[in-house]
Amino acid sequence: MGIPLRGEVPCSTEEKHLQIDLFKEVLVPVIGGLGIFMLGLEFMSNGINNLAAHRMRDMLGRIAGTPVKGLMAGTFITGILQSSTAMTVMVVGLVNAGVVGLRPAISVIMGANIGTTLGNGLIALPLGSIGLLLAGIFALVHVFGKEEKTKNIALACMGFALIFYGLNLLTGGLKPLRNLPEVMSVISALRADSFGGLIACVLTAAGITAMIHSSSATIGIVMGLGAAGVLDWQTAVAFSLGADLGTTITSWMASLNLSKSAKRAAYAHISFNIIGVAVMLPLFFPSMELLRLVMGFFGGDPGVPVMDGDKETFPLVPVAVGIYSIGFNIFNTVLLFPFINVFERVLLKLGHTAADDEEDYSVARHLQPAAAKQLDTGLAAVAQEMGRYAQGLRLFLRHARHESGATDDPHELHTRLDSLNRQIRRYTASMLEHPNLTPQQTNLLASLIEEEDFSATLADSLYQLARRLERQPLAGNAGLLAAEVLERIDTTMAGLLEAESAPAASDRAARQAAHEQTLLAWRARVLAPASGMDWEARGALLALLGSAERALFVIDRIHAERASVSRQLVRAPQAADAAWGDGDLAGQPA
Repeated sequence: MGIPLRGEVPCSTEEKHLQIDLFKEVLVPVIGGLGIFMLGLEFMSNGINNLAAHRMRDMLGRIAGTPVKGLMAGTFITGILQSSTAMTVMVVGLVNAGVVGLRPAISVIMGANIGTTLGNGLIALPLGSIGLLLAGIFALVHVFGKEEKTKNIALACMGFALIFYGLNLLTGGLKPLRNLPEVMSVISALRADSFGGLIACVLTAAGITAMIHSSSATIGIVMGLGAAGVLDWQTAVAFSLGADLGTTITSWMASLNLSKSAKRAAYAHISFNIIGVAVMLPLFFPSMELLRLVMGFFGGDPGVPVMDGDKETFPLVPVAVGIYSIGFNIFNTVLLFPFINVFERVLLKLGHTAADDEEDYSVARHLQPAAAKQLDTGLAAVAQEMGRYAQGLRLFLRHARHESGATDDPHELHTRLDSLNRQIRRYTASMLEHPNLTPQQTNLLASLIEEEDFSATLADSLYQLARRLERQPLAGNAGLLAAEVLERIDTTMAGLLEAESAPAASDRAARQAAHEQTLLAWRARVLAPASGMDWEARGALLALLGSAERALFVIDRIHAERASVSRQLVRAPQAADAAWGDGDLAGQPA
């Protein structure tokens, strides 16, 4: 062993000195313990994500339709995933995709703050060195396990055990620091014994959390410092308050390149935590008295040391930090949940432009659950929503022609229309559950689902067409031909705005033949030596004609599907449930 670094502290009138090997007794256990702690967090997160992340994301998209459901979903899913950061990033992505609206997203984020504190409470359990034994057992299961599910469960459990072992090492390595006056003089500057000191502690913890992108890791470090006696228990609790503030930086970073709605969801997370911390600051010292009272049920005063051999330790400080973290987030949610509508209105004003007043195609306007209980009103709702969908499709063409009022971002429009299409299909499929459907009614619903699927394919073709012209604008003869292509598609699409439109079979055959002849004529013009186009323009036009051919084919296929099954609602027999009503989707007699 080399020459140890030593700190000297007079311990009696005999001028005896306590020697501390900083490398062996402090640096090794602190760095090693912190690394094992964070590795445990990573293993646990990876194992759980491999097991359930996709299912949790799908579940969130399905059930987070209202603020109450969003709150419950956020708490439950984050309690499983044990990462409010991952949960918030997931919510921002779902809002960006149009799967979750802003209002339920705010409640999901509130629930995520509660869910992650449950893990902080578990971290405070005094398992200590038992964690190493459990980690070893689950590591063997992970290595020798055959099934992927078994390996992922073992990985999550191993990570959970390593969290406790790492925290135990960290606490042991921090204890000697109490005997170094240089270190304690720096730490003493961060004491939450005054309002100014409280703010300094909160901001310091927020900065640390922002750098490491994990409030759980920050709270774990604070628990270690508190258990070692380096931080007094009240200061450790103040640091946990700052960790909640610092974790918002990750959701903000995740939203930087996303849609305006996704940014607003991230701002909701930031504002929610900032307001909560701001409210708690003046209540902090009274809340400490309440926490001291609550700690009486968990073993006593967290500031009273317990002897571990010849060293003092404070095992109740992690418990106090965990309880306070849970209590703060529950209090914050109860306080701000009634103001979700206010949050939404304020956030919608941030960065508001004229473009925000345009139709939002990510959210269905007519698909009310009550309407689906009656077949006639349910089909009428589907018809109205499909009309909106067709209007959204035409925006791709307006963008390609650089018309006013066109979408600025075809990719975002495509994402939103995809969300709307899935909502329409799910709504239509839900009407198949009624037990008294006739075969004709079942066939009608099936045909509508097929039409909706063809419409999604049409959206893909039109999006591709718009992107081609966006990436490579065409001018001259090439531009004139591109304009003809767009006009032909737009004219052919006009009939889709009428939900019941279905040309006769002879008309469809004639139109298909005309499309084929026109496409061949366009192709000949592109390839003609005297076309006046360079090779790059010709290549772009030939690709454009491919997209146009697919779009025209799908439009004809939609018309054929409408003609294959009458869109007129078939009257249910007398024995059918009267709630299903009669009439057709246009309100005409059956």
